Amino acid sequence: MDNKTLITDLGLLHLFVKVVAHGSLSGAARELNISLPLAIRRLRQLETLLGVRLLQRTTRRQSLTEEGQLLYQHALQILDELASVEQRLSQSREAIVGPLRITAPVELGRRYIAPLLADFCTAHPGLNIQLQLTDTVLDLIESGMDVAIRYGALQDSSFISRPLAPNHRILCAAPDYLRRRGTPTHPGELSRHDCLLIGQQFQADWRFEGDAPVTVRITATLAANDGEVVHGWALAGYGIARKSIWDVFEDLASGRLVQILPRYPIPATPLHAVYPHSRHLAPRIRALLDYLGPHLSNLYKARRDSARTPRP
Repeated sequence: MDNKTLITDLGLLHLFVKVVAHGSLSGAARELNISLPLAIRRLRQLETLLGVRLLQRTTRRQSLTEEGQLLYQHALQILDELASVEQRLSQSREAIVGPLRITAPVELGRRYIAPLLADFCTAHPGLNIQLQLTDTVLDLIESGMDVAIRYGALQDSSFISRPLAPNHRILCAAPDYLRRRGTPTHPGELSRHDCLLIGQQFQADWRFEGDAPVTVRITATLAANDGEVVHGWALAGYGIARKSIWDVFEDLASGRLVQILPRYPIPATPLHAVYPHSRHLAPRIRALLDYLGPHLSNLYKARRDSARTPRP
């Protein structure tokens, strides 16, 4: 036999094992629900592939050759191992176990996502969760992330986006700033105010909806790529910030920040979970999404009511 020969059709091995178990080709054919002529052809195919005779057959009985006995022992081991692997894979399709790598915006992640993930991990002790907080939009494939929690709609069509909870952005400032500089009553007045930007640039377009949509070009007095830094500047009275309602719920409720221009809503950017496209989504990812959605929605409703802010 050519030592490079490979049996690539496991069905041939399966048939051979059944023939030995039944003691006849006809018995194996009946169990496998194939015709006897097909069973004979398949067994001959296996013998031709291996270049050896596996069975001694007469009209009354069959017996294994020495080569057939060797193949039979190894075929049983191979098929048993494959059955074990298949069983483990089947269990893994249902089990909520394994690593989960998640990225989220810094403030949202610290305030809300991190506590929820800790509770989720406690409920599923087979999980290992890693949370990476950044206001930079990571490439999920390059960074090895399983799920990204992001504001707004999906940008890359190669990924899947699942809505998790409402979110809208507002303009806000500290009462001290408004006492010193006054409260704008129209978006056009923002050019005369100190504005705080999140990002790498000093300029940005802030768009407002309503009866007469308007876009205003903002030039920042202070800018940072970290949303929490901008949040701190707003609390300290350095200017007007555009923030997610998730970040300022408590500040609005306590009066540390005041909403500005509530009659000019900013386009909503609901929270989404983004993950790479996959036909077979791992149970741990599906369970995470099913968990985060309702919990974040309930948190949003509770915080919205406590802050007494308008609905988006």
